[in-house]
Amino acid sequence: MSSISEDLALLRRNGQFRKIPDIDFKTDGKVVINGIEYINLASNDYLGISTKTDLIDEFLNEYKHELFSSASARLLSGTSREFKELESTAAKIFNKEAALIFNTGYQCNLGVISALIKKGDVVISDKLNHASIIDGMRLAEGDFIRYRHFDYKQLETILKEKRSNYNKAVIVTESVFSMDGDIADLDKLIELKNKYNCLLMVDEAHAFCACGKTLAGISSNKDVDIITATFGKAVGSFGAFCAASGDIIDYLINKARSFIFSTAIPPINIAWSNWILTEKRTYLEERKKLLERIVQECHYLMNNKGINTVSASQIIPIITGSNEKTLEVSERLMALGYYIPAIRPPTVPEGTSRLRISLTADSRVSDFERILNIAKP
Repeated sequence: MSSISEDLALLRRNGQFRKIPDIDFKTDGKVVINGIEYINLASNDYLGISTKTDLIDEFLNEYKHELFSSASARLLSGTSREFKELESTAAKIFNKEAALIFNTGYQCNLGVISALIKKGDVVISDKLNHASIIDGMRLAEGDFIRYRHFDYKQLETILKEKRSNYNKAVIVTESVFSMDGDIADLDKLIELKNKYNCLLMVDEAHAFCACGKTLAGISSNKDVDIITATFGKAVGSFGAFCAASGDIIDYLINKARSFIFSTAIPPINIAWSNWILTEKRTYLEERKKLLERIVQECHYLMNNKGINTVSASQIIPIITGSNEKTLEVSERLMALGYYIPAIRPPTVPEGTSRLRISLTADSRVSDFERILNIAKP
């Protein structure tokens, strides 16, 4: 126990100790903490779907008899109509043969990578990929290699030198990166995966229904082999999925441990996701256009103020550097009514602590401008 106490003390000294915030409730674009209302700029509910009570009431009136528990894993007690319909919807959005629902985005990436990469295989990953991808690589029986973020020259060097040493090779990237908001060059990755006979896996968690020309995110109509994404962000629901060929999905059903050994999501959540993506698709698309206008105006504002950013999306980091300064700025903004928690290592690399501003369709450009004047680097 002494080592645990010592580790906790070290986290506190380094400004890296974290606590789960106590949220009273959430409303459109706002959050109430200890009875005080704040403008919420930390949410991944990019279209503001989860707090729309009129949508919830309409859904519950139509689906009031949906079950609140699946009670077991799907392979144990079978599936239901709701799961099959949502998997069909997800596959169609990404123009894939099939899809498989996982309980969370973390379990999805973990299960897909650890199942697909066997001994004699390799996964090659962008260095800033999400922890779920990293942990999937660690759990897999094959090898993994990481290339510098967006350094596709280094990636090609790795492929030239090492691709012939392996049976199967999978290149993995996020589309929109969760902490920087920058966007991968999928055209270049597709070129490399075709040139060196690899599979390309893209995590669309932060782009699905929020970025790109369609609801399919950045990989829309592109030659991507494996898509993972989540219903827990722009769709305002819960769960995740992998969309791919029928063979890959069948393989995951038989080999992905995070799918096989998990009690399935309650059918009511599955029905809600499918209802939003089908019956409310026009509403989703309208909210997406609204978000795009807000993002465009906020980026224009940053350019006018001479603030450089790698972001090309609704995720905008303001890098402050030290843990202490980031906590101080976060607390100052909270005193002014803005909820933007400090993001610190190990979530981001050492020396890059930041405020991660997450714009939604409920955000106001005037709030963003005020925040920039206080927190600009």
